[in-house]
Amino acid sequence: MYVAIILMLTRLMPSFRHHILHPKQEEGGKGLSLSIHGAEKRLQIHQRRSVASRPVSRRHLPVVRHSSLPPGRRSIKMEASSSGITNGKAKVFHPVAKDVNILFDELEAVSSPCKDDDSLLHPGNLTSTSDDASRLEAGGETVPERNKLNGLYFRDGKCRIDYILVYRKSNPQIEKREVFERNIRAEGLQMEKESSLINSDIIFVKLHAPWEVLGRYAEQMNVRMPFRRKIYYLPRRYKFMSRIDKQISRFRRWLPKKPMRLDKETLPDLEENDCYTAPFSQQRIHHFIIHNKETFFNNATRSRIVHHILQRIKYEEGKNKIGLNRLLTNGSYEAAFPLHEGSYRSKNSIRTHGAENHRHLLYECWASWGVWYKYQPLDLVRRYFGEKIGLYFAWLGWYTGMLFPAAFIGLFVFLYGVTTLDHCQVSKEVCQATDIIMCPVCDKYCPFMRLSDSCVYAKVTHLFDNGATVFFAVFMAVWATVFLEFWKRRRAVIAYDWDLIDWEEEEEEIRPQFEAKYSKKERMNPISGKPEPYQAFTDKCSRLIVSASGIFFMICVVIAAVFGIVIYRVVTVSTFAAFKWALIRNNSQVATTGTAVCINFCIIMLLNVLYEKVALLLTNLEQPRTESEWENSFTLKMFLFQFVNLNSSTFYIAFFLGRFTGHPGAYLRLINRWRLEECHPSGCLIDLCMQMGIIMVLKQTWNNFMELGYPLIQNWWTRRKVRQEHGPERKISFPQWEKDYNLQPMNAYGLFDEYLEMILQFGFTTIFVAAFPLAPLLALLNNIIEIRLDAYKFVTQWRRPLASRAKDIGIWYGILEGIGILSVITNAFVIAITSDFIPRLVYAYKYGPCAGQGEAGQKCMVGYVNASLSVFRISDFENRSEPESDGSEFSGTPLKYCRYRDYRDPPHSLVPYGYTLQFWHVLAARLAFIIVFEHLVFCIKHLISYLIPDLPKDLRDRMRREKYLIQEMMYEAELERLQKERKERKKNGKAHHNEWP
Repeated sequence: MYVAIILMLTRLMPSFRHHILHPKQEEGGKGLSLSIHGAEKRLQIHQRRSVASRPVSRRHLPVVRHSSLPPGRRSIKMEASSSGITNGKAKVFHPVAKDVNILFDELEAVSSPCKDDDSLLHPGNLTSTSDDASRLEAGGETVPERNKLNGLYFRDGKCRIDYILVYRKSNPQIEKREVFERNIRAEGLQMEKESSLINSDIIFVKLHAPWEVLGRYAEQMNVRMPFRRKIYYLPRRYKFMSRIDKQISRFRRWLPKKPMRLDKETLPDLEENDCYTAPFSQQRIHHFIIHNKETFFNNATRSRIVHHILQRIKYEEGKNKIGLNRLLTNGSYEAAFPLHEGSYRSKNSIRTHGAENHRHLLYECWASWGVWYKYQPLDLVRRYFGEKIGLYFAWLGWYTGMLFPAAFIGLFVFLYGVTTLDHCQVSKEVCQATDIIMCPVCDKYCPFMRLSDSCVYAKVTHLFDNGATVFFAVFMAVWATVFLEFWKRRRAVIAYDWDLIDWEEEEEEIRPQFEAKYSKKERMNPISGKPEPYQAFTDKCSRLIVSASGIFFMICVVIAAVFGIVIYRVVTVSTFAAFKWALIRNNSQVATTGTAVCINFCIIMLLNVLYEKVALLLTNLEQPRTESEWENSFTLKMFLFQFVNLNSSTFYIAFFLGRFTGHPGAYLRLINRWRLEECHPSGCLIDLCMQMGIIMVLKQTWNNFMELGYPLIQNWWTRRKVRQEHGPERKISFPQWEKDYNLQPMNAYGLFDEYLEMILQFGFTTIFVAAFPLAPLLALLNNIIEIRLDAYKFVTQWRRPLASRAKDIGIWYGILEGIGILSVITNAFVIAITSDFIPRLVYAYKYGPCAGQGEAGQKCMVGYVNASLSVFRISDFENRSEPESDGSEFSGTPLKYCRYRDYRDPPHSLVPYGYTLQFWHVLAARLAFIIVFEHLVFCIKHLISYLIPDLPKDLRDRMRREKYLIQEMMYEAELERLQKERKERKKNGKAHHNEWP
């Protein structure tokens, strides 16, 4: 204890000496002014220049401070710049004061101009950039002359541009910008302004964060930085296992290298991935690996720190007048974004000359179409775009990789149907049933037809509905669980490699709309201890009820649209049946289904536009407190709307089409007018397959076109306008900030559209996969293209988004789990109700030639088609249902009987057209199958979830070992520092002889 007290006193003595011996350090030179943000004792150092040559009037300009900024933890040494001061070689310690009102006088304004005038504004230079001048590492960036040309630095070629603000001179919000920019410089950021080359009304504000500012805020934001190389170790292995590993390694030498892997020589050495990291601390700065202060914080981290500062700077007096987002909302600034690291193209080959910058490297090894088969450089994506976007591409890549086994099994099921087509007894009987005449499928205009006319449809149905369908449905339900469980493990590994394990989101700021609405009522925040706006429970409940009512109304709108499609199908069946073209007349049901699906797709795309506006309205009506709450609420509504809109017609075809039509002579009608649509004689599964295939292909094609086509067209239009204004013969070389400004901004909802598209595709892949086994294959092909489309869009067509951190994919994981549970239920119903699997099984074991023998082969299905069709007497038709033809074209005499799909008694029985015993057996078997299938699959899912741990064992061991090594290294570093201090005191003769040994 005595040693600790003595060490504390020795540390404080230089500070006491300085304040006692030099109380007026400010006089006669560069002065110091203290600024306090509210009552939190925040220390700020501002540079003044005393001008003795001429008197200046003391006209004061107010500087608005934000009281909620975190306090400075310690005084730091600063260089003579706009962000600090140096007084000789001595470190200057400043006392902490309270409640000091700071005023900017004209002298400060002279040294730190901030108005919308020409003091910082320089006209653009038509030759102010060179794409091939920017380099990857600091070696190329240390030459000021080259830096002046690449458009990534200030005019001096030394200060890197960390952030860009854009505004128009004609914008009336001048005072807000003036105060905001003065406070930007008060925070230590450096600023330059530049006018646009093509429009002098547009002004670019370039911001640079010096080392002192970066260090201070990196410590406040707990930015993790590398401080020691990782020590890798081999786990203990038995001799037998080690021998096996040696044999495997020898065998691998003869195998070719994986073509999917990227060439490590082309990728930069991302040092932070091989180092232990810790929250940055200026007191322990000697612990961190700092080769160059300019490159210690990468560009993404620098932009994130600057954005963090801008979000906490005031622009007006008032509690809520704070932050860059509000200035973007009210139009004070038009745009705010970090810069790309130069051009993504180069005249030189990347193989011979290397990459010009990280953007160029990402384009060549990630966004280029020539590398579609290679793995993604996720570490480089994370470094350039941040963890949130990196996690999206990691999840998309993992999902695409997991689709390979699902697509292979689905293709195997389809090929199994192809190979067994000639041996299928059911399709044989359908094709040979020339003497079975089927009843008309619609009123009056539909003719009688032979069952053999549906031979093609029976064969196509067998391709999707065969003996392997049930196995594939079980496999996909288990696959969805395995996919989610292994994604947890993959996410844990990524979170460990990217230092996200212990990362927690900051206390989020309250949304401006929430503050404006509930600013009159306040209560104490239990975390920060500060008063904040409060929403009453009754108000919140009432808003949630109104929002839920809006959601229910929109779902009713979707059901109404589906009802309209049903009416269209009912009406057009008769129309196509009376068509003059024989091709359409003979395939009236297929034509009806195809046109209905296309119309349904158009309705889906139109309603999507309406849903987005309704979801925005309802979410804003709820008044969520924070941005994350707003994002989760909006995401849930949009997913619910899109899912219902996309799948409602599919659910109708799968579970309602042809189920409630009645029977000939007693048809059920819609509004007592239109007869409900029946299934094709070969079953309803062909309709479901067409619905799935057309919607999936058209939706994915349209989304891919809009994702890439829209920004390409917008950027092309911008370049075209520039050429028209300046002439095609004049080649203009824009600086990087103007190039990026002409690109398209990232979606206002972030990654919402990308996630939503993939989640809806996951639903198509799993929910009705029993009816369409090729869905995983189509999803796989689409995702291979999707990864490169998104990468190309992020690298070339969009402005660089702000690098933000995230631990996982958020609410989307819960939605994926919900889809996985729903898929088990829907596939059970599809197999039991939509397909003919259960009726065939009941016939084989109960009514077929092998009844009672325990067999269910193809020979046991002889006579199934005849047993599944009931007999109807044509004279029992209703007047409005009686067909125009009497069927004499089949046998030369009018038909007396026709057949239809159902299990009903013949017309001459005691109860005409009543259900047979086989119907009840089939119904009981269907219900039993649903119960057994669901329980079996859910048990398998839960067993897999239990057996697969969320953290891999080796990762758990690595985390424990890292924690142990970090503690040891920190202890050794502190012990080494104390020993050095003791040696220095002994040299200076200040050693205390009464210390403990």
